[in-house]
Amino acid sequence: MAFSPDGAKLAVAQSDNIIFVYKLGSGWGEKKSICNKFLQASPPTAVCWPILRPYECVFGLAEGKVKIGQLRSNKAATLYTHPQGAAVVAVAGSKEGDAIVAAHADGSMYVFSFEGQNPVVQLFANHPVAPVALSWGNAICAAGGDGQALLYNPQTGDVEGTFDHRKADRARDYTQAAFNPSGDCVVLGAYNTLQILLYNHQRGLWEDAGHKKIENLYAVSALEWKPDGSTLVVGNVAGCVDCWEACVKKVNYMGKFEFTYVSQSQVIVKRLQTGSRIVLMSRFGHEIAKVNIKDDRYLVAHTCETLLLGDLESCKPSEIPWRSTGTEKFIFDNPHFAIVYYAGEMSIVEYGCNEVVGVCRTENISPYLLSIRYAPASARLEENKKIAYLVDLQTVKIVNLVTNSTLATVLHDAKVDWLELNEHGTHLLFRDKRRQLHLYELKSQKSSTLLSYCSYVQWVPGSNVVVAQNRDSLCVWYSIGAPDRVMMFRIKGDVEDIERAGGRTEVIVNEGVDVASYALDENLIAFGTAVELGDLDQAADILDPLELTPDTEAMWMQLSQQALEDRKLVIAERCYAALGYVTKARYLHATNKMAHKASKDTNSDGTNNFYVKAKLSALGKQWQASENLLLEQGKVDDVLNMYIEMHHWEDAISVAQRLQSPEVETLRDNHYQWLLETGQEGEVARIHEREGQFVQAIPLYLKSGQPYRAAKAIMDHDIQCGPELMDSVMSALGGAGMLEQLGSLYEHQGMLHEAKDAYLKGNAFRKALNLCKRESLGEVQEIEEDWGDWLMHQRQTDAAINHYIEAGTYEKAMQAATEACQWSKAVSIIPNLDRKVAVPYCIKIARYYEDSRNFEEAERYYILSDMPKAALNMYATVAKWDAAHRVATGYLTESEIKHFYTLKASDLENSGKLKDAEKMYITVKEYDLAINMYKKKGMYDQMIRLVSIYRKNLLKDTHHHLAQQLEASMSFKDAEEHYVQAQEWKGAVQMYRAQNMWDDALRVARHHGGANASKQVAYAWAVSLGGEEGAKLLNKFGLTEPAIEYAIESGAFMHAFDLAKHSMKSKLPEVHLKYAMFLEDEGKFKEAEAEFIRAEKPREAIDMYIHQQDWNGAVGVANDFDPSSLPDIYVANARFLSGRKDFAQAEALCLQAKMPEAAIKIYKESGQWEEALRVAETYVPSMTEEISQQMDANQSQPSQALHQIVSKAKSLVSANRHSEAIEMYMQANGSNKSEMDEVAAMWEHAVKLAAVHAPYKVKEVASSAAGRLTRAGRHIQAADIFISADLLKEAIDICMEGGLAEKAREIATGDSALMSYLDNSRGEGAPGAEAGSRPPAEGRGDEIEMLLQQGQYEKAKDLGMKQGAKSWNKMAMKAAKQKIYHSRCGDAAALLAHCENPDDDNLIKMLKHVAVDLLGGHSDSPALKASCTMLHNAVRSLELISSQHSLLQEFKQLLEATHFSCLKQECQEAGLKKLAAKQAAALLRYTAFVPADKAFYEAGIAMRESGELNMAFVYLNRYLDLIEAIDEPDGEQLDNADFAETDIPYDFALPSEHFLAEGEREEVRDWVLTLSMDQRVDQALTLRTCDSCGVDTYSAGIRCHACHSESEMCIVTGYPILPGEHVNLTGVSACRTNWNAYVAHFKSCPWTRQPQSPMY
Repeated sequence: MAFSPDGAKLAVAQSDNIIFVYKLGSGWGEKKSICNKFLQASPPTAVCWPILRPYECVFGLAEGKVKIGQLRSNKAATLYTHPQGAAVVAVAGSKEGDAIVAAHADGSMYVFSFEGQNPVVQLFANHPVAPVALSWGNAICAAGGDGQALLYNPQTGDVEGTFDHRKADRARDYTQAAFNPSGDCVVLGAYNTLQILLYNHQRGLWEDAGHKKIENLYAVSALEWKPDGSTLVVGNVAGCVDCWEACVKKVNYMGKFEFTYVSQSQVIVKRLQTGSRIVLMSRFGHEIAKVNIKDDRYLVAHTCETLLLGDLESCKPSEIPWRSTGTEKFIFDNPHFAIVYYAGEMSIVEYGCNEVVGVCRTENISPYLLSIRYAPASARLEENKKIAYLVDLQTVKIVNLVTNSTLATVLHDAKVDWLELNEHGTHLLFRDKRRQLHLYELKSQKSSTLLSYCSYVQWVPGSNVVVAQNRDSLCVWYSIGAPDRVMMFRIKGDVEDIERAGGRTEVIVNEGVDVASYALDENLIAFGTAVELGDLDQAADILDPLELTPDTEAMWMQLSQQALEDRKLVIAERCYAALGYVTKARYLHATNKMAHKASKDTNSDGTNNFYVKAKLSALGKQWQASENLLLEQGKVDDVLNMYIEMHHWEDAISVAQRLQSPEVETLRDNHYQWLLETGQEGEVARIHEREGQFVQAIPLYLKSGQPYRAAKAIMDHDIQCGPELMDSVMSALGGAGMLEQLGSLYEHQGMLHEAKDAYLKGNAFRKALNLCKRESLGEVQEIEEDWGDWLMHQRQTDAAINHYIEAGTYEKAMQAATEACQWSKAVSIIPNLDRKVAVPYCIKIARYYEDSRNFEEAERYYILSDMPKAALNMYATVAKWDAAHRVATGYLTESEIKHFYTLKASDLENSGKLKDAEKMYITVKEYDLAINMYKKKGMYDQMIRLVSIYRKNLLKDTHHHLAQQLEASMSFKDAEEHYVQAQEWKGAVQMYRAQNMWDDALRVARHHGGANASKQVAYAWAVSLGGEEGAKLLNKFGLTEPAIEYAIESGAFMHAFDLAKHSMKSKLPEVHLKYAMFLEDEGKFKEAEAEFIRAEKPREAIDMYIHQQDWNGAVGVANDFDPSSLPDIYVANARFLSGRKDFAQAEALCLQAKMPEAAIKIYKESGQWEEALRVAETYVPSMTEEISQQMDANQSQPSQALHQIVSKAKSLVSANRHSEAIEMYMQANGSNKSEMDEVAAMWEHAVKLAAVHAPYKVKEVASSAAGRLTRAGRHIQAADIFISADLLKEAIDICMEGGLAEKAREIATGDSALMSYLDNSRGEGAPGAEAGSRPPAEGRGDEIEMLLQQGQYEKAKDLGMKQGAKSWNKMAMKAAKQKIYHSRCGDAAALLAHCENPDDDNLIKMLKHVAVDLLGGHSDSPALKASCTMLHNAVRSLELISSQHSLLQEFKQLLEATHFSCLKQECQEAGLKKLAAKQAAALLRYTAFVPADKAFYEAGIAMRESGELNMAFVYLNRYLDLIEAIDEPDGEQLDNADFAETDIPYDFALPSEHFLAEGEREEVRDWVLTLSMDQRVDQALTLRTCDSCGVDTYSAGIRCHACHSESEMCIVTGYPILPGEHVNLTGVSACRTNWNAYVAHFKSCPWTRQPQSPMY
């Protein structure tokens, strides 16, 4: 059996040789019946129903015939018969439905095609077995009992795929085959098996997609696919029917839709809410990649070659060729069409149509600038598919999408901002930017303006009625054919929409608070619809009950015209009657009667009667058509009567003459008689003239009041008439005022003088002029001037110009030219005028040129008019300042220029043109006025810009004042910015604190002040909150511990206790300890003791009492809290007593402490070896022998090797055992002069340790060390030790004792108390008190040493050089070595600078060591200057030694590094931040001498301070990389990408220790991290353009990375010297700008230190 394509019929082939066709209907409830029966001679074996032949089914018979059953005739026709009569085993139709294939029992397969007038049948292929399983999709699949399936090409019959399953376990006979609707999948049925074959589109091959094993299915007897391909129905021999869902995948889309992928090229889209479906299928078999749904209605899907679009409501899919780029834009504003917009081109696709119906080029795809209309064909209108769109902003194009032709192109003179076609596409509404509404009718191609000031417009849906709004009026056009007929209503708001439902049409108006609706006349709307549909009777019925108003009148008129066009004369008569056009109504009534009679007589449409047609043509004034209709029927008299009735006598005479009617003369006579009776003598005269009867015509012309025709006839035909008649003609012309014609008549009669006078009186100047040119040339100029005067009087000024020029009256010509605005002519006339006369006109010309923006010409004429200020004003108005300045300097004085510019700037300022005003102020150097202007306007950014350019010295103050002003006006963010720019970020913090805006205060402090500042602000915030809330705040920021520490440092111990108690109780002991130390410093020892105890630090309390020499207090604490400390107290007391020479009591205390060794040590230190030996023999016998040996060796060698003492002392310092380290240093003794130098240095170090870590014993240690040095004759060193311990009186005593009065006075200088003490010491006769006294020297060497110790290097050198340069160098090196040992490299450099010819290797090494040490530390300017001097001397000496070239180069680089380091220090101290930044950047080239981390850190900080944030970011980022490498030396290598194109080396050695402390490093990290977030800062090095190759290279680099050319280095900054900036004054080169900046401040050369002045 087989279903018809629409499923409404079923063909059933039965074994009783009959094929029945059943009518099923489209629903289950419809009645079922047999509609056709085909009786055959043999049993039918197969049947199919081609999809394109709904009334024909095909069946095959056992006798080998294939027939087609025709349902309409109920007959069967044979398509073909098998030659051998092999039975038909299967029949299948093609996918397209235009052919069938039939398979026979012998394996032959025939294809029959229905295409063409002569269908053909051909042998298609021979299958190995009878192909009982046959189906036709993209290929023809045939299979049978051999277990294999073959796929044939439908066009060629070639085998495209062979699938042999004979060897498989499932091998069975194939009984059925069925292709899915898309034709790329075929299912074959066998025993318990469904075999699936798929077509691979990518490979172009058929593939085995597997099989489905179904137990108990048995043999498959039927296979069929659901039309959408989603379900496969399987029937078996057991009578079972199974439905199998066939889909590749299912996708739920947004919870509203379900996509069922039936195959790669077919998708079923189902709306879940309603269950409605649409099938998307690629006709070309391409894989559907993705499906999208727009607006819950419209489908968009892509394949590799096509685009699928569809409408879910109409269930109409479309597929068009399209290669998707992903950038298309889809527009779904129309229910019938989709628009695909790509690359300026619109492709219009109609749903259900598989091709693009139209392509438009446009850039305007707004829904307001695009209109598509679709309407099906009606009684009067064809199918309508039209689009209106903008070609450009002023051109609308209307295209018929059915014929793809342009219907109209509307060119408008303004930009169109809205357009829309009406329902049937006959009219276009559009509105322009001027708010003017226009209507364009396509039929007449005419445009009319409907409305001005239109704010809303819309067609009423489903009609030709237009609704628009004009300000407070609602305008309605019910009859669009009469655009001047408009109904207007007053409304209070804005029209929002038009609603049409329930037989009502309402305009919705938003009146602000309420929404009002205005009902339209539904009858008038229905009228338009009826006319469009051609239902004129209904239209007339609609109008009948309506009152006759201008609108209904226009509609009756429209209906009458339409009725006449359609020859509905009764309706037309009805229309004219309603309009009150009685004549036309009666005329049509008679015509209707005539038509009715003709209809009865001929039994046809009476309006086709020639009389009726002629009447209608006459009614339409189509006389010729009416004439032709009547003449065709031989009705000549009717034609003549028609013309006579209409008084068309000439047409009647013409017809009579043409037809040679005998009535011609009678008609003429009647015509003359009628003309005379009606007073048309002139017409009679015209006829006489035409017939040559001139004399008779002239009186008639005069009688009819047409003397000009009489004169014309006389002149044209040269009529010789009598004097009286001639005088009559002339008098009539004069009386009628026809002077020009009178003059022509005079001229024709030879009366030239009279002719000229007549011409002039009649203002016919051209004829008068031509007459004078022929007859009297002398009067030509006079006539030209008169002509010009007359033209001026007639306001034809432009025409008068040339006449005045011809007359030579140039002033009048100039006046006419200016009034006519003929400026080019005026310019040409100017040279012919006197200067005084020309000035007013020059001004006008200048103003014209100014208005036309030809400023150069305008300037020229302003200057000619002596009005340079007007030219200046002109240029100022258009902001052409260069030209204005040129005019001002050329024609005005300085004071005038300044006054003018200031006034003009003030005007511009008042009018808000601040930029122009600024330029005016700047031009005359009124910088303060420009700055004040911006200040008054509150434009602080512009104000700051000008201050930074013209008042740099006031920039910080300006920022400060602005910040205060903005703070007062509550503009805190702006105030913050200016505080920061003024480098007063603390002011911003204070501002936010005062406003209780702590978050902002904390942010500013963190960003600009670093970690410490932010901690302080957080602490202050917490203090303001107080208590637990403040503690929580600090805990939130993780600042509890720093806040406690800060509170301790600032002395706010109560707050520190409060914070510790609430948030960090573990810090309480530390707070107690710090508080105790504070109380100790305040002298509150009892309170301090209590706090030490609370901090569980009794030992610290004991040390406090020991330091204060309060032995009882110390013993009391020890007894109560730390008994183990009692021996230490007794020993300390003993040492105190030993210092007072009370050795007996000291010994007793040591023995009380059970520490006889301490007593022995005291005795040994004081040199009392015998007492030491006594105590040892009494209490420590074991030490007796050792002490004896020490006593013996005391005089020959130190008690312990000095280097061992130094080593042990340093170890003790590292272990924080400072007291023991001090004692270790003090154990050192020297037996000779060389050792004594080292020992003195160790004692000095002990004093320094005591001053820092054991203040209570500093005096004791200093006194001990000084005493030993005094005994050794080293009074200066002894005094220095007392000075370092701040024991100045003791230092003065030592100096006075050693005879060093000058040294004593130097110590006392600046302190009146010390000076008084010094004077008293002298008065008491202190040894050596005489001025200039010296200690007795043991030789010149001691004297030199003393001078070196005093820093008098010049004097020391003078004495030393007397012993020879080598000897002096040796002594200087020895003294410098001591200074280096004491970390006084600056002093060492000052000393070594006095060495002569440093060719000694040791001296060279020392020089280098000192210079490098100074570069690596925190050296001050004097030390670096000394190092520069030292290196200058060294370089000069090495230049004399040719063998030391490499060493010389090294020292030169070292000198440059020291030089720039010294300059940097100076410039930073002097506030020259720009120079300091450049010098710091230059130092990056010297990382062989300067530690890399220090160099990059200082360069980054200097750049940051100078405002070069990009450079600062790169340098400090590099610094962070370096400190990570220092911390992890085995980590990753440094990334040198940022410095690859610079001359900064990156093969330097990493420093072993950090230059900065951890806290400072963290501040750098925070700053770099903060700046990295700022997108405004370009995080790259600043570049400059190389002078040699033009490539951008590193701005601070001396060598270009591209061409490797080197630039000369500036001695001030180390930067390259740019072209035009080179100066050379002291033998070194510098950049002029940098040189001037440095010298202007320091007044000396940076290299030679000689006095210099700036060079400009």
